[in-house]
Amino acid sequence: MPAARRTAQQRPILWFARGAQALAWLLVGVSLGLSLWIVVPAPTRWLLPLGVGAPEVSPWLAGLSAIAAVAVWLTQRWAKTAAIALGLCAIALLLSLLPLMQVTGTSNAIAAEMRAVLGSDYLAQIPPSLQKKLRPQPFRLWDVFGSIDPVPEPLAIQRGLVFAAPAGVPLRLNVYRPSAASTYPTLVVIYGGAWQGGSPDSHETFSRYMAAQGYTVVAIDYRHAPQYPFPAQIEDVRAALTYLKSHGAELGADPSRLAIMGRSAGAQLAAIAAYQQPSILPIRAVINYYGPVDLTAGYDDPPVPDPIDTRAVLRAFLGGTPDQKPSLYRQASPINYVQPGLPPTLLVYAGRDHLVQAKYGHQLYRQLQVTGNQAVWLKLPWSEHAFDILFSGVGNQIALYYTERFLAWALYASPM
Repeated sequence: MPAARRTAQQRPILWFARGAQALAWLLVGVSLGLSLWIVVPAPTRWLLPLGVGAPEVSPWLAGLSAIAAVAVWLTQRWAKTAAIALGLCAIALLLSLLPLMQVTGTSNAIAAEMRAVLGSDYLAQIPPSLQKKLRPQPFRLWDVFGSIDPVPEPLAIQRGLVFAAPAGVPLRLNVYRPSAASTYPTLVVIYGGAWQGGSPDSHETFSRYMAAQGYTVVAIDYRHAPQYPFPAQIEDVRAALTYLKSHGAELGADPSRLAIMGRSAGAQLAAIAAYQQPSILPIRAVINYYGPVDLTAGYDDPPVPDPIDTRAVLRAFLGGTPDQKPSLYRQASPINYVQPGLPPTLLVYAGRDHLVQAKYGHQLYRQLQVTGNQAVWLKLPWSEHAFDILFSGVGNQIALYYTERFLAWALYASPM
């Protein structure tokens, strides 16, 4: 066969081989690049989703690393660069396994904490009918690749109900509850968003999940900074509680069995609403997901890196710096409301949080303990702020497992 003809026939094979090698290198680069965000904090707001998401989808990244290694082996195992490529795959795989290697120890520590604070028999106090609806395990690998589905339960959902209109701003709430006409133990949920954004529609998967377990979930709105600086937000939360006090029955809510939960900025508002006296409603539990605790300390010692510019956020919220508005910073700091006789509190914080550092949450935890209050500390060492936005993620599976048990104990088992 003439050499020219033989070369022409071989050309597509060479193109295919080079394409396969390029694809293998692309897989190596993508798997390593994404896995690095498990340990590298996001320096900017635009990169923050990578820092939040990578640890929570780490099983996916482990699979991608393994696929990349197989691709390298099949396409270039005789090449001089194969060892480098396989080494990079090994690094990516190790990084992606870091969260999974911490799951068991973290869960065991939280379980021990729950028993120590709530009582060794706290689970036995939860009605069997509700226990059947709780997640059977803190973490299930296959749920990361699928979804977390609650026990099937027809739901009644009402959206956009106006509960107040301060300064002419209509504030709305959403209600999620079982479809059977009745009143149910109630969870008030306050969204985050640096006090500048968000809506009651946020984290609706969670609201629907809890409603399917037999709760009425009321997701409330509040006015946003900087147009409406603090204390407008806490006034709006109190207005929502006042509305529930008057209209609870028609919403399917039982105000005598009420817990309040917030995320980030919403957790700061939830804590103040629960700890501030006098209380509009008898709040039986507080669930604080990565909420600011001491705003003066947060301003003086921001995270590094600081992807959302914490000081700018606080200035917008409070209308100035701690030197300019010292009383407002004290008034907006939940730690200043700690006193004996507060409702039990579940504190859920991310160990790698670069928006609200976990050390501040732990200070609130210690202060609650010192004053004789029940407080449970739940820290996810691999997670970043807002980790639970990935509902089936590694961190949220564990947080959800203990949150639902804490809530069931607080609203069904604990004394008034």
